[in-house]
Amino acid sequence: MRRFLNQVQYFPHLPPFDSLKKLSKLSAVLLMRCLPILLAVLLAAGTDASAFAAKRKTHHRVSAPVSTHAKASSRQRARSHRAALEAKDESPATTIPEVPLRHAKLIMLPPLKGSRESLVRQNQRSEAEGLDRIEDDDQLNELLTQRALVAVPVSMSLRVNTELPVNRRYCRPWTAHFLSDLARVHYDRFHRSLQVNSAVRTVAYQRRLIEVNGNAAPAGGDIASPHLTGATIDIGKKGLSMSEIAWMRAYLLPLQTAGKIDVEEEFYQSCFHITVYKSYAPSLTPKIAPNKQGSSAALIAAGVE
Repeated sequence: MRRFLNQVQYFPHLPPFDSLKKLSKLSAVLLMRCLPILLAVLLAAGTDASAFAAKRKTHHRVSAPVSTHAKASSRQRARSHRAALEAKDESPATTIPEVPLRHAKLIMLPPLKGSRESLVRQNQRSEAEGLDRIEDDDQLNELLTQRALVAVPVSMSLRVNTELPVNRRYCRPWTAHFLSDLARVHYDRFHRSLQVNSAVRTVAYQRRLIEVNGNAAPAGGDIASPHLTGATIDIGKKGLSMSEIAWMRAYLLPLQTAGKIDVEEEFYQSCFHITVYKSYAPSLTPKIAPNKQGSSAALIAAGVE
């Protein structure tokens, strides 16, 4: 202590010992007063740290299910993607639904075009069946009396062009049966009527027709108009839909192949020119024969939309 005091004497700039003693006591007092505050600060800091740690731990616990849900969603997407890839490998038969026949694509057969050979054949067969060409109205009226000609069978399914003269609305009995069968089956399919534009003609009428219609067939010779025998009729195509025209072709073609009729699809006059032969209805007493022929062609035409 003395050594310290002696050393102090050599440092005159230092404060006196009493002053240092007082300063030490003051520092101790300040320390004692600040200690509670310091302890409170440290305690508060520790509490905040504990709360933060607990909150962080709780956050991890809550986030865990979210991560699991994300993984489940990812697996679901992966399964959906694999299913889509597998669907691409399936055959068309397993992926394309079946379409009923009535909604099937339209089957359009080629036109039933006529030819010179067809016109010659019609005249030859009419002659072989003993059908004469009707010369004038007198002969026509005589055939009506004999019932060798009958009226076109007008009904809800068959009408006659209003411009056709009344005394031209006749045809052969087997031709009338054919018209009834055709019109009935067509009406059952489309709920629309067919129209007869032309039927029996006389030679005198055909000659007058040639003067105004350059497309008309001759009144005599090997290629004379088959209308002159009364076995031929024209069914108009105007107003028919493409489905109806396709159906008509499918109905008429088997009958022509069987030798029951001959068909010439005309485009200038826009009609189906049809010559019907006696073999269509060999016996006019039972009405079953024409129905059988009509139903046979109808089955084929039924598949045409």
